[in-house]
Amino acid sequence: MVTAITDGVKVSVETIYQPEYSNPANEHFMFAYRVEISNLSDYPVQLMRRQWFIFDSNSSRREVEGEGVVGLQPIINPGESHAYVSGCNLKTDIGSMQGKYLMNRLIDNVEFDVDIPEFLLIAPYKLN
Repeated sequence: MVTAITDGVKVSVETIYQPEYSNPANEHFMFAYRVEISNLSDYPVQLMRRQWFIFDSNSSRREVEGEGVVGLQPIINPGESHAYVSGCNLKTDIGSMQGKYLMNRLIDNVEFDVDIPEFLLIAPYKLN
């Protein structure tokens, strides 16, 4: 698990390779990741947008950007967390992701970026 804290918002990510949805012979490797966003600040925040940078070990790079996460723009009150699971497919068995969330501080309507720490996507057989 990797973790980063930006302006009182903690983002933790853990990953799992999904062999049942992967097809290495056709350069298709599927990974799931679970993100937990915890509000350590004194004010409620709302996740407005996400921006991901996805890297394959073959040097390809993709960018994914859009509203919310998995169809939601959650409000996270002080001391609370929001968790979700999503997935990513790669053409190689090793890669990484990182990015940022655009958050809105609801007390004064100020928007700010929260870092999503870089995390590795590695098929377990590559670790041996």
